[in-house]
Amino acid sequence: MPNDEGLRATGVTVRLGGLTAVDGVGLEAPPGTVTGLVGTGGAGKTTLLDVITGLRRPAVGTVHLDGADLTSCAAHERARHGMARTFQRPEAFGSLTVQENVLVAAELHTARQRRRRDARRSAAILADSLLERVGITAYAGRRAGTVPMGVARLMELARALAAEPRLLLLDEPWAGLPVPTARSLECLLRDLAAEGLAVLFTENDLDLVMGVCDVLYVLDAGKVISHGPPARVRSDPRVRRLRPGRAERLS
Repeated sequence: MPNDEGLRATGVTVRLGGLTAVDGVGLEAPPGTVTGLVGTGGAGKTTLLDVITGLRRPAVGTVHLDGADLTSCAAHERARHGMARTFQRPEAFGSLTVQENVLVAAELHTARQRRRRDARRSAAILADSLLERVGITAYAGRRAGTVPMGVARLMELARALAAEPRLLLLDEPWAGLPVPTARSLECLLRDLAAEGLAVLFTENDLDLVMGVCDVLYVLDAGKVISHGPPARVRSDPRVRRLRPGRAERLS
């Protein structure tokens, strides 16, 4: 029977040609917790998210969500099990407004749960509430292809939340955000976790995420070299001894 243990990835290995991009990685993201996956470019963070969300099959390893083995499930099946994700480069319907982009996601979700008339009404209410929650109501009527990158990221976050997921995966969500908006996003992620959501995000900069995470994993050359509470990870000699080319954004 499914339970509420959140995400558990075990022994995930991905080989790309002759390169091992992810090497035996194990990772957990429990409900009510903000989990960070930190590493420089090329460390394997996005590849690991691709495996978790079903966009890439691992050579070996398993992915479970709330006790259900999703290793062989396609991406859309994992979404139905409660996964939602954002990407490094926001994906949007550029000709639609910001509000319409979120509304499409909300309608897809509510249509599975309610009668058509009720679904449309509920989707509109949900979309508007999410625009307000992520702080971009002022951009609701703007075409998605014309808004700043930071707004596009928050729009994609709103679309992900429209699915009312149990696991939220964010790929470098702070990229392109001004400092005040970045701080607001930190508070939002903490609030979402407090409501019982499992949150997992990737980031390059360890300092940036010290105050938002409950647990940190540091990935280097496809391997987890340290994990645990942020303060302990930051002081870990294995993290501090990263060679200069990889450590410049982790110190």
